[in-house]
Amino acid sequence: MIGVFSDSHGDLAAFDAAYEFLRTQGARRFVFAGARYTDLDEWLLWRRAKSRGGREYSDADFLADVSHWLGSQDALPRTPSRAEAPADVASEDDRRLVMERFLRVPERESLQYRDPSINNKAMDLVGDTLCCVVHDKNDLTRDDLLNAQVFIHGREPEPKVVQIGPRFFLTPGRLVGAAEQTCALLEKVDRDLRFSAFRLDGRVVLEPKLLVVEKKSSKLTLK
Repeated sequence: MIGVFSDSHGDLAAFDAAYEFLRTQGARRFVFAGARYTDLDEWLLWRRAKSRGGREYSDADFLADVSHWLGSQDALPRTPSRAEAPADVASEDDRRLVMERFLRVPERESLQYRDPSINNKAMDLVGDTLCCVVHDKNDLTRDDLLNAQVFIHGREPEPKVVQIGPRFFLTPGRLVGAAEQTCALLEKVDRDLRFSAFRLDGRVVLEPKLLVVEKKSSKLTLK
């Protein structure tokens, strides 16, 4: 199960609330569709500061981190459950695990968008379906439209599922700048996908939509 959210625009509390809600719903991986790209990094620092009670990072914290890192080199490698998504990111292991579980893309206004080492779009295979993640769907090219079947994007005020021919465009809505703060879940159901969206308080705002992949014709239909 994949948690999807977008457009936090520096609101780390909303970012945190979306992560926690989606994690408790069973999300194993997360898609952050931009705006702001650096919110993931800042949220991790925010969670770390929160775990220390808000005090500044001290020499003692540095020594503790170094000791933990040195000790981990001799320990057996941790193999977390596939269903596990950390509730706390205070430790270096948990922060690294969270980063590994996130797929994110930059928005056009960010410095990362102009960085050639960072892709403006990301491809991910969910089950048998190739999905393309982008902040602004206007950045999609002809090749993107030919290659992927499902497109996940941000920059929309409310959650939607839009079908255009055999392709589907999914958006979780916004965490900031909309009437409601929303996020979404993308699930694999047998060989198909299901998309649903929620307010941060858990109320359903988009009933589950089943995207059925017709294997023979390689087309998608919505139920």
